[in-house]
Amino acid sequence: MSEIPRGRCETRDGDTHLLRYVMELPHPAADVWQAVATPDGLVGWLCAADPFEPRLDGRVTLRWRNGGTEAEGRVTAWDPGYVAEYTVDPTTHGRIRFHVEHGPGGAGGSTVLRFTNEIRGDRAYRLDCLAGWHDHFERLAAALDGHRTEWAAWTPERWRHLRGLYERDEARWPTWEP
Repeated sequence: MSEIPRGRCETRDGDTHLLRYVMELPHPAADVWQAVATPDGLVGWLCAADPFEPRLDGRVTLRWRNGGTEAEGRVTAWDPGYVAEYTVDPTTHGRIRFHVEHGPGGAGGSTVLRFTNEIRGDRAYRLDCLAGWHDHFERLAAALDGHRTEWAAWTPERWRHLRGLYERDEARWPTWEP
């Protein structure tokens, strides 16, 4: 499994959380874009996306294959090749934003993926989401290497381990200031 740096969390108003991940992936930006902004790419590591209208204000429904969660919403930012943002049911996944940048090697080298997820929920839900996204980003790295996730074989063991790590680290996260 690829080494994915741990995400961070900022909290405001007690139950609004901004989860952030930044990772460098050893793949061209076009490949990373395909994985985060197309139905065929998303299903290999995250969820099924249908409908998926790739344009600003397009409809999107995300169906997680590892737990049955379904979230309907809209594409709220769309800059082909660079930014894909999906704002879906705030009680499940909220605002999900992928920002794709060419890495230090330029267009043919690695890619920096900046990810944010704004959610509302209690402490337990925040930790669940941090562990879930981390697990999914490990699956993204594997999918980019040609090993798409077989969702029928998914088990929660890795997620449980990651959740424990995030719970241990949560005291170091900042709080948003108005």
